[in-house]
Amino acid sequence: MQGNGEHHANDQRLPATARADGFASPFDRAHWFDLLEAYGFAGQGRVDAHGRAGAVTAWLPLRIEKPGDAAGLTNWYSFAIHPLYTGDGDRGPALRALFHNLRHSAAHLTLYPVSDPDALTAALRAVGWWVRTTPAGDRHWLDLGDMNHDAWWASRPGALRSTVQRKAKKGIVDIQLLTEFDDGSWAAYEQIYAASWKPEEGHPALLRAFAESEGAGGRLRLGIARIDGIPVAAQFWTVEDGTAFIHKLAHVEDSLKASPGTLLSAALFRHVIEIDRVKRVDFGTGNDAYKRDWMNRHDPLWRIEAFNPSRPAAWGPAFKAFARSLLRKDS
Repeated sequence: MQGNGEHHANDQRLPATARADGFASPFDRAHWFDLLEAYGFAGQGRVDAHGRAGAVTAWLPLRIEKPGDAAGLTNWYSFAIHPLYTGDGDRGPALRALFHNLRHSAAHLTLYPVSDPDALTAALRAVGWWVRTTPAGDRHWLDLGDMNHDAWWASRPGALRSTVQRKAKKGIVDIQLLTEFDDGSWAAYEQIYAASWKPEEGHPALLRAFAESEGAGGRLRLGIARIDGIPVAAQFWTVEDGTAFIHKLAHVEDSLKASPGTLLSAALFRHVIEIDRVKRVDFGTGNDAYKRDWMNRHDPLWRIEAFNPSRPAAWGPAFKAFARSLLRKDS
């Protein structure tokens, strides 16, 4: 093994001070992983894999799918999973130490969604894992750069700008933006979601707990659109470290002619750009066509599968995974 990594007991937990490289995200905080565990997303158990090199410790919360089979501790609400770090210094050796330590207990590791796989795959390969990386989805996001709200809005498609202008002039839709959690407004969000085209909410109790914690931290941005006092569209955003994250949106189908969802999006974009001064807006996972109207960046998401050659249990799955890759290349 490279570096001066050392093995740590599996019962150590991710500290609240751990942070990812780059800007902060709600999905990189210890509290998020605690919520996933508390609401039943840790499979057969949670392990906060970690490795230390010098003053730096690298962390990666995992769930145990079955003995020897680990995956990133995520669910369908997660935008991405990244290694997290405590301490100052070169993080590469600590990440390699993490994956070296994980070879003592795991035969197979899956990480998804990953937005930038290079550092992870390099560290895995450096300590002997067999690694397969495949594109698995998309993310759309807005990079504002030096643009203010008006410059960004002028760059959007003419049809979108025309719709917002025409519908706003009619004055049919009333917009409410909240920055604190409110029981009544969250009930309105749940009512709209239940009446929308969306499938049944995956885990409403977890989502509410997440919204409550984001509200307590001052990061919540909840928008409700009403027609004649009746809630018809809702969006759940958060703001953190110069980025707005769009978590959930829904509207009632029979309100479409008034475009309440579009008007609500426009109001929230204006708020986070002009008031919160964000420089990025992240629309999460998924390649829905409407996201292109609002965003100017598109990147693939990745799935990383790693196989531990020192474990015979990994050989069969690894052979099948790499054989599938070769067949796809030849087809």
